[in-house]
Formats: sequence, C-alpha cells, structure tokens
Amino acid sequence: MNPEEIREAQNLLKILSDLKEKLAYEESLKEIASIEEKMNEQDFWDNQDAAQKHVEELKNIKAVVAPFEKVEAVAGNIETALELAAEAEEAAEALGDEFSADLEKLRGLIAELEFRLSLTGEHDKSDAFMVIHCGAGGTDACDWAQMLLRMYLRFLERHNFTVKVLDINYEDEAGIKDATLEVKGRYAFGYLRSEIGVHRLVRISPFNYAAKRHTSFASIDVTPVVDEDIDIEINESDLKLDFFRASGAGGQHVNVTDSAVRITHIPTGVVVSCQNERSQHANRRTAMQILKSRLYKREMDRRAEERAKAYGEKMSTSFGSQIRNYVQHPYRLVKDVRTGLETGNVDAILDGDLMPFIKAYLRHQIGKGRQ
Repeated sequence: MNPEEIREAQNLLKILSDLKEKLAYEESLKEIASIEEKMNEQDFWDNQDAAQKHVEELKNIKAVVAPFEKVEAVAGNIETALELAAEAEEAAEALGDEFSADLEKLRGLIAELEFRLSLTGEHDKSDAFMVIHCGAGGTDACDWAQMLLRMYLRFLERHNFTVKVLDINYEDEAGIKDATLEVKGRYAFGYLRSEIGVHRLVRISPFNYAAKRHTSFASIDVTPVVDEDIDIEINESDLKLDFFRASGAGGQHVNVTDSAVRITHIPTGVVVSCQNERSQHANRRTAMQILKSRLYKREMDRRAEERAKAYGEKMSTSFGSQIRNYVQHPYRLVKDVRTGLETGNVDAILDGDLMPFIKAYLRHQIGKGRQ
C-alpha cells in the first residue's frame, strides 16, 4: 500500500458515496422492502395483473441494486485495510497485494456505476416500443430490416429483456417491411434510444444476379411506454381506424378474423398497428398505447428542438439521420458515425453484441452535456 494508492482509494470511496445519492440507492432499498411487504400480504395475488406488475418491478429494482452490493463488498475490504494501515505500518505492507487487487476491482465497479448516470433521463427506466422500417433499397432493404430485427431480438434476449412482437409485415420476396416490438425491463428505453435513426448496410446483394455491391437502409424509432396517468389528448374524430386480417403467427383465430388494427392519427400522420393480440379489442387497446407513446415522444422532441434553437444548437432529427454503417464488402466494418466507435467483427454485432456501441453513445451524450 503506497501513499498514491491510499489517496486513490479514499477518493474512490468518496465517489461511491456520491453515486449512492445520485442513483438513489437508499430509495431503491426502501422500494424493495415496500414491495416485499406487499407480497407477504394474504390478498396479494387476488389481483393477478397488479401482482405481476409488482413482481416485475421488484425484479427490475433488484437488478439496479445488484451492482451496489458487489461494490459494497469490495469497498468494505478497502475501508478495513485503510483502518489497519493507519494503525500499523506493518499492516500496510502485509496487505499490499490484496489491497491493490481490491483497488483494481473498485475502479471497474465504480466506472460501471458512473455509466448508470447516463441512464437518469426522465423516461430511461421505462419500457419501450421499437419500430423497424425498411428504407431505400428494394428487396435488399426489406432483408436488411429483418436482419436488424434478429439483431435486436438477440441483444434483448441476451440482456434479459422481455420482448413481444406486436406487429410485423413481411415482404413477398424476402424480409420485412416493418415490425413493432414491445420491450419490457428496467432501462429498456434508456438503452434503446441510442439506436434511433437510420442504419446503413453495404454488401454484395444476394438478390442481384450480377453479384453487385448494394446499399440498403432501414430506420429505427423507439418511444417510451408512457404511464396511463399521463394526459395526452387524442380526439376520436382525429383517428382513422382500419381492421384487417392478421398475417403472422398466432393461431387460427388470429388468421381467420379481421382482428388486426391500424390507427392513423390524421393531424400528425402517425400510423400505428397491432396484430399480435387474440382479439380486435386487445389489438386496438395496444395500438392506442403505441400511438399515445409516439405522440408523447413527438411532443418531447419538439420541445427539445425548441430549447436547442434557443441556445443556438444544431440538432439533427432522429428519424432520417444516419447513425451507423455496417459494411460487409469490400471490407468488413461496423462504425457509429456519432461516436466514432468501430469494429471489424460484423458478425458479432449482427448477432446482438451491441452493448459496446450503446455504452459509447450514452457516454458520448454525457460528454456533450458537459461541454
């Protein structure tokens, strides 16, 4: 234990204390205790829907608290070592290697907690709706949209999010025209908002007999699932409803009745649809929830743009802004144009290994906020 290590350890312990306050660690512990107390009540399971929400909430909060539990154990070792070193110089020498190892662990754990600060936005903890749209590029673009769908499903599965495909429209030849996902889990919107924008693929087209290089585009839009108590006025007269036969999986009932619902919000042109539920009523309810979230985010984006203009900032719109290139020919590279992060392991990215890109973007946003 040298003086430099001791100073660093003391500084890291202070940072940890600040992070507990900023990330509401104590409040999370109280929430856990409160939910567990409710779960012990005899009538807890009388309302299945409410009970399930509490179970999911408990699971999500515990996932947030877990990193603190890891860091607390290491921080406890370091605090003990500092106390012993202050009492006897021999203790400082004897604990040298163990102290250095714990210090290295503490650095990494605190860096992970500091990353959590990038997920403190108003809706970052919310569930999310994700919409994938094919763009320019014909059949290749539809195939690219389906590749992105697989990529995100793999990513979400890997990180223990719950995903439901609410709507999917297949292209006749190959791929999909669009797909809508409902993603549940702590920080679903916080992570996925990094993916909003246009994704560009360059490859040798499997649909071109001349085997020429082809560029395809697909767009990603993500909105938070807003609470039901948030007041968003939607007039029935502003809605156009279409009912049609669902085309995807879901059993006989889904496919032989006009249960799928498409809702167009006439004033804004926003169109949402849902065909995965078992009844027309359920599809309409889910589609209205998606519409409410889309309109809410639209209003929040408008206000953010107005604030940016007031401060003289230049903002690109989220939809239509190219954020990431995926190149499979003539070389192999995935590069995020916002952060500059790149990798040659294209296959890993398309298999859902997105977290490095997501973290880089969120840290990039923190950096911009400090400028």
